[in-house]
Amino acid sequence: MPIAADAREMQGDLASLRHNLHREPEIGLELPRTQEKILKALDGLPFEITLGQDTTSVTAVLRGGAQVGDGEGATAGDCAAARRPAVLLRADMDGLPVQEKTGVDYTSKIDGAMHACGHDLHTSMLAGAATLLAERQHQLPGDVVLMFQPGEEGFDGASYMIREGVLDAPGRRVDAAYGMHVFSSLEPHGTFCTKPGVMLSASDGLVVTVLGAGGHGSAPHSAKDPVTAAAEMVTALQVMVTRQFNMFDPVVLSVGVLHAGTKRNVIPETARIEATIRTFSEKSRQKMMDAVPRLLKGIAAAHGLGVDVDYQQEYPLTITNEDETHTAEKVITGLFGDSRLSRWATPLSGSEDFSRVLAEVPGTFIGLSAVPRDTDPATSPFNHSPYATFDDGVLADGAALYAELAISRLATLAAAPAAAAAALSASSAS
Repeated sequence: MPIAADAREMQGDLASLRHNLHREPEIGLELPRTQEKILKALDGLPFEITLGQDTTSVTAVLRGGAQVGDGEGATAGDCAAARRPAVLLRADMDGLPVQEKTGVDYTSKIDGAMHACGHDLHTSMLAGAATLLAERQHQLPGDVVLMFQPGEEGFDGASYMIREGVLDAPGRRVDAAYGMHVFSSLEPHGTFCTKPGVMLSASDGLVVTVLGAGGHGSAPHSAKDPVTAAAEMVTALQVMVTRQFNMFDPVVLSVGVLHAGTKRNVIPETARIEATIRTFSEKSRQKMMDAVPRLLKGIAAAHGLGVDVDYQQEYPLTITNEDETHTAEKVITGLFGDSRLSRWATPLSGSEDFSRVLAEVPGTFIGLSAVPRDTDPATSPFNHSPYATFDDGVLADGAALYAELAISRLATLAAAPAAAAAALSASSAS
């Protein structure tokens, strides 16, 4: 039976797992209930399981049963000499500190926590792919690594797993890596989205403390008011972006926290600014790291104040490999047809710690629209909204794509050594 059809047979089980995960979202690097559900889903399958040391990650390795080079023209020597390929598939599994307001019948039971970014779908789809791959283990001329990752939402969980060896879990470095992310907006239901090159922005954090001297609100001249300086800084940051950076290499800076004082007639000692900064090139990222502190220190000095600027590097650019992206596109269209594929012309200003995996090995990242079928993607609530709703209907297709990416890529990787050997033999004979 074709893999997509097999996956559709699992739709009910995938939806059940997804709903169980959705009801009990966990945040950060410690997700014990989520880990338990994943281990239960993998129970009985022929995976080698490794649990994280510093997080509740799960790494599962499936050893393929076919020899490298199996097929017409291959020899035992070819097979023995060939390096067994390996492919990694990743799903993040943490939730967000958001109070759910979707009204679905499997709404989160955890107060103040929600799977508002769809990671419950990612986890369920990869668990489904585990079953599909296990059923085809004897056909695989290489190994598959499943990376169930906690802490994507601001905790850099990918770094923990990389440090603990997920990329080398088969006993050697994986040859390719694929991740997937669902969206509750942007594209019509069931659309797969790709982009070679820069797909997602880099993400950095900015925490600024303006250091003044408190006093009575009626006598600002006898104090050093940090509030007015902080207000000027917020505006100046926006002006700087438009005047020092090329509009075709954009920078997005958004202030999310502006806090000072406790009472209206008291000039406070300090004011606090927190902002997120998104850049789409390493050149602009480095320039921002120099320009922001210089600007803020200049404004503080002009007001006779001090300032503490903490520029926090977070996630790097998510850059997909062009060849691996084209490979994924062929798999998508082969499984689901050309109409299901959308290639983005421009990157998104969201960020991902899967970028750390793609910085180490060739791979790509694929978007999947889980917009409910009866919803306009242009107006539906976007990821991270308390109203963000993701349709179960994409689960089977996501599981099939995960599995087929591994199967197809292993086949081409395994064929390469035999092809190279045959070419060398033909060249020598001539």
